[in-house]
Amino acid sequence: MPHLFSPLQIKNIELKNRIAVAPMCQYSAEDGFATTWHTVHYGNYALGGAALITFEATAVSPEGRITPWDLGIWKNEHIEGLKKIVDFIHEYDSVAGVQLAHAGRKASHLRPWEGGAQIASNQPNGWKTVAPSAIPFLETEEAPLELDLAGIEKVKADFKAAAQRAKEAGFKVIMIHAAHGYLLHEFMSPLSNRRTDEYGGSFENRIRLLLEVIENVQSVWAENPLLVRMSSTEWTEGGWNKDDSVALAQILKNKGVDLIDCSGGGNVPRANIPVGPGYQVEYAEAVRKTGILTGAVGLITGVEQANKIIETGQADIISLARQLIRDPFFPLRAAHELGYEVKWASQYERGKW
Repeated sequence: MPHLFSPLQIKNIELKNRIAVAPMCQYSAEDGFATTWHTVHYGNYALGGAALITFEATAVSPEGRITPWDLGIWKNEHIEGLKKIVDFIHEYDSVAGVQLAHAGRKASHLRPWEGGAQIASNQPNGWKTVAPSAIPFLETEEAPLELDLAGIEKVKADFKAAAQRAKEAGFKVIMIHAAHGYLLHEFMSPLSNRRTDEYGGSFENRIRLLLEVIENVQSVWAENPLLVRMSSTEWTEGGWNKDDSVALAQILKNKGVDLIDCSGGGNVPRANIPVGPGYQVEYAEAVRKTGILTGAVGLITGVEQANKIIETGQADIISLARQLIRDPFFPLRAAHELGYEVKWASQYERGKW
């Protein structure tokens, strides 16, 4: 059996292979509600054979959206539409997960294909953003409000309520978004967190909100796998780095987190990122040495490349995004190229190689 197709047990679920659909924002929701686009988008990956399909950054509150068109899970009415897609994914032997997110100071923006600019709080569809400190992501943007302690308590409560709704929608995996310059990452980084209270300053204080969010989520999600997506480095002097990530991984493992998805960047607009094939795999490998499961991301495009990462113990799962946009049936093709027989949907069997 190729390493890429070896099953992986995570708490109470078994992934049929090591290929995961990374969260990819679609900016196609209506007031947070899933649309036909989401049904087709996620359903296609189930037919394509991915083991874990993680829904895009799904906002735990309206002010936590990146754009007004983000998927949401901040009200009970969102559950029904999500559940229909989740049920379809599970029907085809894939596992549905959801990334719970709050965009922090990077909220209230236009969609990328509309230019991606910030929508000012006094403009239609705009709102005032929040962050650990009143520092905008870009100098040209409106500064966010610094969260007070009551605001922090609301964030924690919002994540907990969203986790409960995810459970009711039938998701089997939750991923907490602590990467890419969004709220939890903003608290973790000394570049965006200039607080002087118990949520700022030292490493222990800057990770405090993440740990409290995890605790709140676990109070309603104890029996299911809990993942964290982390920016393993900011590629900027004085910012969050690999050593910080390894130290955090040791803490998260002891807190009962099951897997860390090791991405990078997003909190510094002009960081010098050395983009290349598999350029972030080293971070998954370093974090994995703490004894926690990891996911590798970042320009992983080839079948042999993906299989080698698992075979050599650099990571436990491969999270694909752009490659799956280009080739939603990459898992089925990978099995064929590696000479391994996998089950196809009955309706598609006539298309087998």
